[in-house]
Amino acid sequence: MKYLVAVLVAVLVVGLLVGGMYVAARNQIVPLNEAVRSDWAQVDVVLQRRADLIPNLVETVKGYAAQEQTVFGDIAKARAALLGARTPADKIAANGQLDGALGRLLLIVENYPQLKSNENFMRLQDELAGTENRIAVERKRYDDALQAYNTFIGLFPNNIFARWGGFQRNDAYFAAPQAAREVPKVQFAPANR
Repeated sequence: MKYLVAVLVAVLVVGLLVGGMYVAARNQIVPLNEAVRSDWAQVDVVLQRRADLIPNLVETVKGYAAQEQTVFGDIAKARAALLGARTPADKIAANGQLDGALGRLLLIVENYPQLKSNENFMRLQDELAGTENRIAVERKRYDDALQAYNTFIGLFPNNIFARWGGFQRNDAYFAAPQAAREVPKVQFAPANR
């Protein structure tokens, strides 16, 4: 009888310990997961701000560079994809398309010096540059929060408790596109003598 009581007490103590560890881990996982969601919401806000600025920028450039319809179409498609994306992974992919289209737009701008002096264009370009900086900051915060969350739920015994609580690893990180990793080639035109 004493042996049975001792076993029951031991099982109860182990159960309480495991239960307490589960509650403690869950109480840490939930705020980490909410931080990821909150930081993603901030990324979403600045991506929306950028998407809202782009039509004004495109219309200003169109007045000077009407023949560049392909780039304008690419920007419109990329913006539509960004606005239609629902998941963070879809928005990250659409954002990469938009980055490329905006890069091509800025190359067009280089070919139209009078456009660079247009007051509306300059103001929109400054707004867009500020928005791009905000996007970079918010992406970093989001990736940091995601890393903290993934690290915490990947550690033992948190990984067991995370699985019990239905929390899964989230790999929706922002990453630089492959094209951004290539070293740009710089060529100088020979000086006229």
